[in-house]
Amino acid sequence: MTRRHATLPTALGDLLVVVDGDALAGITFEGHWHPLPAETLGVEVDAASDPVVTRFGVELAEYLAGARTGFDLPLAPTGDEFQHAVWAMLREIPYGGTVTYGELAARLGDRNLARRVGNAVGRNPLSIVVPCHRVVGAGGSLTGYAGGLERKRMLLELEGAPVVAQARLF
Repeated sequence: MTRRHATLPTALGDLLVVVDGDALAGITFEGHWHPLPAETLGVEVDAASDPVVTRFGVELAEYLAGARTGFDLPLAPTGDEFQHAVWAMLREIPYGGTVTYGELAARLGDRNLARRVGNAVGRNPLSIVVPCHRVVGAGGSLTGYAGGLERKRMLLELEGAPVVAQARLF
């Protein structure tokens, strides 16, 4: 199969889903800060007729209903070695958990990498599936989400993240 894309309507708004073979290569929101380059999208297909897009739609609906905490589809994001290292760490953040950019930088061996980590997180091509919404600012502040802070808040509330519950107390 070739690289292809479809628009998938969801409770979070329309998602652009890019597939490469049997793997997800991109998932972005409308108005995404870092849209995927047009030349990387492949041909447009109908979301309902593509088996990978359909399977992702089912898994996403289960996640949004609280019946799923992770995704099972193979992934094929495009990025450099540093970005892949950061994205791998994002996949290790447990459902409902959060980490800071500084904590991720420290795991890479240098807290001074926090800004570079933030750039890699912001350019995560697989929104929701690679859970960049679980990265927060120092002190738990909800900062920087390429799909918008309201969606970030919604995803963290769905997962019951303590950082969102604490913010409601004040």
